[in-house]
Amino acid sequence: MAATRTFSIIKPDATRRNLTGAVTKMLEDAGLRVVASKRIHMTKDQAEGFYGVHRERPFFNDLVAFMTSGPVVVQVLEGENAVAKNREVMGATNPANAEEGTIRKTYAESIEANSVHGSDSPENAEIEIRFFFKPEEIVG
Repeated sequence: MAATRTFSIIKPDATRRNLTGAVTKMLEDAGLRVVASKRIHMTKDQAEGFYGVHRERPFFNDLVAFMTSGPVVVQVLEGENAVAKNREVMGATNPANAEEGTIRKTYAESIEANSVHGSDSPENAEIEIRFFFKPEEIVG
């Protein structure tokens, strides 16, 4: 199978605790390669745009506030079946339900502050990658 790409965010709860390297190591140890990465402080407009699909959900404003509360690290990951592999390494959204050894089981503080975001499909990965990266910023 050919290498594919996915999108990942190391969220403010993880960057605040200086876990960027530890999270990235878990991704790399699982066979994913970082082909683009940058540390940013997401603006309100960026967060609202990125999470726009959730605009009508009751948690939307809290999600935007959380994602703008501190720096995040946005990344493009590459590897065999990258979307599924990243989701496996991240673990369940609720860390209480995540498998041992996953990022969320190991580092998440709560279901809201769950340390990482990952694309849920190859189609969304393409959209999310384009949201934060220009093609020339991705070096494979």
